Amino acid sequence: MLRKKNGIWRCLAVPVLAVFVVFASLTQPAWAGRKSQDKKAKTEQKKSAADTSSEQLAESASKADASQYVGEETCLQCHEDMAKSFDEGPHWKTLQDQRRGPAFQGCEACHGPGKAHAESADPTKIIRFTGLSKTEVSRRCLQCHQYGQEHENFLRSAHQKNNVGCTDCHSIHHANVAKNLLVKAQPLLCYSCHLDVKPAFSMPYHHKVNEGLIACTNCHNPHGGFITRQLRSTAGQDVLCFNCHTDKAGPFAFEHAPAKTEGCVACHMPHGSPNPRLLRRSQVNLLCLECHTLTVDQLAPAIPTFHNQAQKYQACTMCHMAIHGSNTDHFFFKP
Repeated sequence: MLRKKNGIWRCLAVPVLAVFVVFASLTQPAWAGRKSQDKKAKTEQKKSAADTSSEQLAESASKADASQYVGEETCLQCHEDMAKSFDEGPHWKTLQDQRRGPAFQGCEACHGPGKAHAESADPTKIIRFTGLSKTEVSRRCLQCHQYGQEHENFLRSAHQKNNVGCTDCHSIHHANVAKNLLVKAQPLLCYSCHLDVKPAFSMPYHHKVNEGLIACTNCHNPHGGFITRQLRSTAGQDVLCFNCHTDKAGPFAFEHAPAKTEGCVACHMPHGSPNPRLLRRSQVNLLCLECHTLTVDQLAPAIPTFHNQAQKYQACTMCHMAIHGSNTDHFFFKP
């Protein structure tokens, strides 16, 4: 009798299990769909929160009452000196933009509607940049400048995180350098904060930054990016270096591994060095021996045993001339 009951339960268990499997297969995609939708919603919420302030500024400007804007001619009556500097810079072009309305034209594009200020001459009834925080100043500038490739990442830049705003480097009305409206010429402008880098450009061998042949912004984007040190390209790609050193770009049939994995900075100091060719070591063999040694688990081949480092074999590049890459020899003997 007991055996018969067990058989009945076994017969019932199979269809019940089948029904449960079918039910799970039908409901699981809904669970997964809801979970993915929630995750997507959270991601979009975080993304939108980062740009909320800039979007609110632009939206409020686009919906502003046009009757509150008096135009640049009214501003000229009292602020002639400011108007002159405005006309000499690039921002006069905002007057040609007829698509977005007076909120994006002339003086009021930055300082907001000026009717109340013009009627009362009260400085508190106009947006004055001296009374704003650096973050608020930058967000006002980004109403127009955030859509360009050069400035689109400023809110995630190292400068923004360290409370450096647009007006720390640029000045609309009192620029000392007409190009980009800088308050000071490069590299002195960069040196005012980056004092740790300044001595490197006074070393015996350095990039000609102080001489004006190259600028900090040729390699770094001061307005931010996705790469460390706000470089315009990754160190591994070395596109920055190849802009000038085109003979080292390749591609080569036989590549030198560090040039592809670590980039030029594996052997060279980018700002300045006491050694020729901006090398990191005073002797070439000491630089090469950092990789080419009889070390355990070292992927780089060791130097031959007959290369006596106390004698003539110290200058590795006397024989291995094509050290950046070669199309003819995997030992880099020939260019």
